[in-house]
Amino acid sequence: MRYVSTRGQAPTLDFSGVLLAGLAGDGGLYMPETWPEFSADDWRAMRGLSYPELAARVMAPFTAGSIDQDTLLGLCREAYAGFTHPATVPMVQLDRDLFAMELFHGPTLAFKDMAMQLLGRLFDHVLTQQDRRVTIVGATSGDTGSAAIEACRDRARLQVVILHPLGRTSAVQRRQMTTVLSPNIANLALEGTFDDCQDMVKAMFADAPFRDDMQLSAVNSINWARVAAQIPYYVAAALALGAPDREVSFAVPTGNFGNVFAAWAARRMGLPVARLAIGSNGNDILARFLAGNDMSMRPVTPSLSPSMDIQVSSNFERLLFELLDRDASLCAAIMTGFRQTGRMAVPDASWRQATTLFHGEALDDPATEAEIRRLHRETQYLADPHSAIGIAAARACALPGIPTVAMATAHPAKFPDAMLSATGLSPALPPHLADLFEREEHFRVVPNRLDAVQDAVRASVLKNAA
Repeated sequence: MRYVSTRGQAPTLDFSGVLLAGLAGDGGLYMPETWPEFSADDWRAMRGLSYPELAARVMAPFTAGSIDQDTLLGLCREAYAGFTHPATVPMVQLDRDLFAMELFHGPTLAFKDMAMQLLGRLFDHVLTQQDRRVTIVGATSGDTGSAAIEACRDRARLQVVILHPLGRTSAVQRRQMTTVLSPNIANLALEGTFDDCQDMVKAMFADAPFRDDMQLSAVNSINWARVAAQIPYYVAAALALGAPDREVSFAVPTGNFGNVFAAWAARRMGLPVARLAIGSNGNDILARFLAGNDMSMRPVTPSLSPSMDIQVSSNFERLLFELLDRDASLCAAIMTGFRQTGRMAVPDASWRQATTLFHGEALDDPATEAEIRRLHRETQYLADPHSAIGIAAARACALPGIPTVAMATAHPAKFPDAMLSATGLSPALPPHLADLFEREEHFRVVPNRLDAVQDAVRASVLKNAA
């Protein structure tokens, strides 16, 4: 399998190259040169596989030529061995045709573990093969950082620097990052928003001398391997509900668009997906786009669902590339214009094509709290703010007779204040995190300037090297 950039000016790479590169050299995102497709018989043959076996089977075409199937299966088994539910990704029925798939049974209680636990092992495998070391830089709106840190801590070939927006994550989310004291981990609290953090990461990759000097790599969903590792749980849900002999829809609380793009990828590979519902909070750029082709940036507003406090959904570029029939030059021009003007000029034909599959629903904080309360009252189910938004989107966008699976993306204990306000209950953290608020924190506050961030990254790399 070879990979091409959405902007057409970066070299074509294999899976190992894409894994280590993260962002393409031309500022674009890597995509498979061709999409693998499974037949109905192929899908049926996957029924009954354990989750690690299923993940390896679905991902095998993407790693072909770089990682053999037996090695991939071994890495998948290691990655999911520590998940606390025997099904890895259990489903809970909330209504006749409404289900929640729980993706938060990994070590950091969020769906990011699904990809990140595998990603850390993929990095280790490829870097050992190539006898290399890299510096991973990542931006997080709350959950990516802790998942990356947990997956990569104490790995000798990886230095990890995570940027989070100062004061804009929950206390649990922050502490899950800043209380890991492994020597290869550094946390930077940026005086800005998540979008600012994400811009800093992209700027560091765009600075070729700095990128080469620091041997940068990425774990954000700009890295194709992250998206690829999220496709299997959509397959697992669909197979459990009768696919390929029955259609299924998915609803995804969405900030950076990577999770829902993995669902799109599963459909492109032949899974019978009828509809993809996007749940947004008050930072509703994706819902506005789907409602009226209005992809325009507005100021980011803090919310009860901080992991979705985003106005620049990086992975939308991957969908745009496909909607433009893979016209890389046009994709590059539109993305450049978006950054210059704050408004994305998506052609009407491409927008209309998107709306045949994608539907959006936005909930502000009062509506999110009301949905958490309603769910608990009617079903006894405790959904964190992000998952509640996804479930609300599932109900709003459901198709008659077709089951909809809402992705439950975080454990409710990660957002105790919101849960207490909505339900009067404060879910307990699991035993391995019970003393989280007693642990020592380490992080460095940095101003919202590229030179300051680069100095901090360089200092952490040099400190670890010493």
